[in-house]
Amino acid sequence: MAGPLRVAIYPINGDGGAAAARYVASLTPTGFASIERFFDEEARRYGKDIARPVEIAIAPPLAELPPQPRRGGTALESLAWSLRMRYWAWRHDDVPGMKPQVRLFVLFFDSATHESLPHSVGIDRGMIGLINAYASRAMAGSNAVIITHELLHTLGATDKYAPASGLPIFPHGYAEPERSPRHPQAFAEIMGGRIALSETRAEIPDSLDQAVIGAVTAGEIGWAER
Repeated sequence: MAGPLRVAIYPINGDGGAAAARYVASLTPTGFASIERFFDEEARRYGKDIARPVEIAIAPPLAELPPQPRRGGTALESLAWSLRMRYWAWRHDDVPGMKPQVRLFVLFFDSATHESLPHSVGIDRGMIGLINAYASRAMAGSNAVIITHELLHTLGATDKYAPASGLPIFPHGYAEPERSPRHPQAFAEIMGGRIALSETRAEIPDSLDQAVIGAVTAGEIGWAER
């Protein structure tokens, strides 16, 4: 991955409610500065001399909802959704002052009425992400973790957690696989998704300050030898 990578975030009121509408209207680029900072710090850690590896812009809010993938769908259904999503994204590609390389459509939901959200999806090397997030300042940090995870998917990074349990897979899903004792880990590998606290317990990081890009992920996005 050579920078700067131009990323556009398209905010959408996911549930049509007033709380999500207010949150979407209040968003500014500084609200996503932690993502830019994360990529800057991790690029430097891998010896990449990239000025501002990721540049984020916010598009005007969208009123139309994107097509949603069918959870647990077949490979053919996933392919069909990917094609529909690409066409939908092409029709909603208005970002003043920027021609984005990656387009992330982020649906925001009221945390008071949604205990859980649909799975977010980043189209592998498709440079498009569909992300479900909470319309809450208190959850802005964990939202940034999810957005970054899906952004990395669009660049070719793969998941490093077990789908059935959500637990990070050792060693590549661990931030510090060489740590002794192995548990608890202090950080999450961003594509592992969670901080491994024990063999059977892991938690989602509160912010990107608790996450790193592991060596295998760095190789997948071109920052390290594979």
